[in-house]
Amino acid sequence: MKLLSLIFIVAMSLVHADELSDAYQKEYTFLKAQKSELQKRLKQEKLFQNREIKKAQATVQKLQKELVSLSQDNENISRKIEKSTQMLSDKSSNKEISSSVAMQAKSLLEEYSIEVDDSKDADIIQVMDKAFKDTATLYKTLSSIQKKEGEFYLVDGTTAKGTIIKVGNVMAYGVSNNASGALAPAGNGEYKVWNKDTAADANAFSKNQLTKDIKVFVYENLDKDIEYTKEKTIEDTLEGGGTIGYIILGLGLLGLLLIVLRVFLLLKSGSNVKKITDLVIQKVEAGEAGEALNAIKDFNGSTARVIKATLRNIKKDRDHIEDIVTESILNESSHIDRFGSFVLVLAAVAPLLGLLGTVTGMIATFDIITTHGTGDPKLLSGGISEALVTTMLGLVVAIPLLLLGNLLSGWAQSIKDSMEQSALHIVNLFEINKA
Repeated sequence: MKLLSLIFIVAMSLVHADELSDAYQKEYTFLKAQKSELQKRLKQEKLFQNREIKKAQATVQKLQKELVSLSQDNENISRKIEKSTQMLSDKSSNKEISSSVAMQAKSLLEEYSIEVDDSKDADIIQVMDKAFKDTATLYKTLSSIQKKEGEFYLVDGTTAKGTIIKVGNVMAYGVSNNASGALAPAGNGEYKVWNKDTAADANAFSKNQLTKDIKVFVYENLDKDIEYTKEKTIEDTLEGGGTIGYIILGLGLLGLLLIVLRVFLLLKSGSNVKKITDLVIQKVEAGEAGEALNAIKDFNGSTARVIKATLRNIKKDRDHIEDIVTESILNESSHIDRFGSFVLVLAAVAPLLGLLGTVTGMIATFDIITTHGTGDPKLLSGGISEALVTTMLGLVVAIPLLLLGNLLSGWAQSIKDSMEQSALHIVNLFEINKA
């Protein structure tokens, strides 16, 4: 029974295995057919896609060419627009410039009775052409010598009638019975005779007899009164230096006085040096040393006093005599060097005071600039003048004092050396004769 069951089960399994194999075989055949179909469709799809890609690439290339062409057209249009804008701007700018030039021409030429139409409706080309022609005619007129009768002021303030000779539009001469000469602006379009000797030149112009060298006064316009030139004197210079300038001048005069006194002192101290020395040497060589002192008793001065002291102690030891000579010369040095150091001090102080004046002058100038600005140079001239004049005065005082002071110091030293030499020479002669 069990055997039959096993055989049945095996037989059933074999039946089912054959059916399953058939089923798998059918499925495999179906799938293989599907694969072939899919491969065929894939190949067709690839061919289709390749054709579409080529069409798309051709379209893209065409569009790129169109884009490049449009870009170039756009760039050209932009350039044309920019050029048109620039031309429009230039025209506007040229119109504004032309209008501005016309306005300037009108303002400048009005005083010469030349009309310039600067209205908006005027043809700017015709206006400028007419203005240039009128200006050329005016230039010829103004660059020529013109004579007319008129009045002008004299130096004393009175008026004189005569002939005014205009040389161009920058200078003029006036000729009248009262006075003649170059004319300068007196303000408000009037003239005045310049305070220089230019009568000969004015008369030469009136007679058309031009000389090689002429004196002229060139002016810019007649609206502003020109001040007369004034010769600057020493007083004006000192006044420009202010208080410090006067102090420096006072120190200079004091130094000059001390130098004069010092010269007299040195002349007196160094007088009769050779005469006294020769007289004493003559007595000593003759063996009359005792009478040498009496021979020079009437002489005065530093040299005489030193030699007298030497003769009074000539019989003492050599070292003692040399000490006495040195002491005598030192005693006389205070007299010989008198005022010498003070003169050199003044020479050193003068430029320092000049520097001080420079500083105070610049401070005054900056104070004026702070208060009034830099519009009027005359306001600044006071401080600048003080700054420069004090420096000049300091150097003018210091240089001569320093030079003369050192020269006199050298002279004083020379006198002291000569006194020492004479005294020692007398001592040496005395010792030789004594031996």
